[in-house]
Amino acid sequence: MKQTDVLQGRTMLTNDCPKDMKIFLTGATGYIGKRLLPHLLEAGHEVFCAVRDRNRFSIPPGRVDRLHVIEMDVLDPKSLEAIPEDIDVVYYLIHSMTTSGGGFSELEARSAQNMVERLKHTRVRQVIYLSGIVNAEELSAHLSSRQQVEEILGTGSFGLTTLRAGIIIGSGSASFEIMRDLVEKLPVMITPRWLDTRSQPIAVRNVLQFLLGVLDRDDTFGQGYDIGGPDIMTYKEMLLRFASIRGLKRTIRTIPVMTPRLSSYWLYFVTATTYPLAVQLVNSMKVEVIGKPNDLAERLCIQLFTFDEAIRMAFVRIEQNEIVSSWKDAMANGQMEGPISSYIQVPVHGCFRDVRSMSVDDREKTLNRIWSLGGTTGWYYGNTLWKWRGYLDKLIGGVGLRRGRTHPTEIHAGDVLDFWRVLLADRQSGRLLLFAEMKLPGEAWLEFRLDEHNVLHQTATFRPKGV
Repeated sequence: MKQTDVLQGRTMLTNDCPKDMKIFLTGATGYIGKRLLPHLLEAGHEVFCAVRDRNRFSIPPGRVDRLHVIEMDVLDPKSLEAIPEDIDVVYYLIHSMTTSGGGFSELEARSAQNMVERLKHTRVRQVIYLSGIVNAEELSAHLSSRQQVEEILGTGSFGLTTLRAGIIIGSGSASFEIMRDLVEKLPVMITPRWLDTRSQPIAVRNVLQFLLGVLDRDDTFGQGYDIGGPDIMTYKEMLLRFASIRGLKRTIRTIPVMTPRLSSYWLYFVTATTYPLAVQLVNSMKVEVIGKPNDLAERLCIQLFTFDEAIRMAFVRIEQNEIVSSWKDAMANGQMEGPISSYIQVPVHGCFRDVRSMSVDDREKTLNRIWSLGGTTGWYYGNTLWKWRGYLDKLIGGVGLRRGRTHPTEIHAGDVLDFWRVLLADRQSGRLLLFAEMKLPGEAWLEFRLDEHNVLHQTATFRPKGV
């Protein structure tokens, strides 16, 4: 198979997929779900997307006829009644790795059990579950939870196909962004000893090929497969290869005295990850993640990308501004509790408000500048002060400024914008509403509104908690 054919693996797979199926996609706003959805639609399927918050889901243009959005919570059995009875296949892409505290394992188990109970009342033939590689004798809480979910889903009356992946490499993936932060910012790294742990990374494009390839294949029902790329590497080797690809010279020294807690803080302060995610990553990175050999890639005619190829493809996406999804857009990364809709109504009473207005000459140019805020563009006034605020936020356990933004000019509800969460991005009406996810003694909103008279209104609202 030629390299050019492999780079167009999406088209090849979707053309070979069965068509006109009813597919229920969970995790539609997640990193993998966002990338899988367009492939399913291109293959001619009718897709039902399960989301917790309809307001942060953007329907792809031209897909309204075959795309349905269902607002539900897998922890609420009553809401699962919205799942159609005549679905054929379910993609189960639900994970709680970024959840604060230690209760994510129980939440994942309840979610899986609720789903099994609901699917008993449907005609579903297959459930495809993306899990983690669990071959080590001692597993982290995160990997043990994935294994538990697989066991629960296996009790259903449908055919379960489990794909177990380790580190997923792609533009916007947590693993890729963390490695990029470390390599591009630190010429010399004093690191924990878990960097000597071996793993088997896989390109996100290969993950999508596997997810599409096993769709409605009877020979994969009731089976589990470890999926990984051709390279088995330590995390240290990955960082050094990453540096080499970027043309950077880096020195890495591992020390045995760095505890898991210190390792988590180190990862949290140096990279854009949140502290809860850093804790789970550190615990998982101490476990060797190497897949058991199988012939699934050969049966599905998938050519596996090397680690170097996966990194280079990720940067092609970044340079072309084609990052489809990012782990940073997960709601669990911030401070919001509940759906976006509960924050869109900005309070007026009991708040501090700063309102400024000015007339503008060029409406389109003004909207372009507003829609480019944050990320590499920064903030048009007091940018240094914004950076200091981000640094202080990170210092006290907040998200800081390192999350940046997924696309330099496009914004959608639910997106991350530095330490803000986008609540509303309506370019046609000229309104952008942001909610602060920085550490604050209260809640804060920042709104830009360009009215029909081309008057720009900027409103900052702060609702304090306590004295």
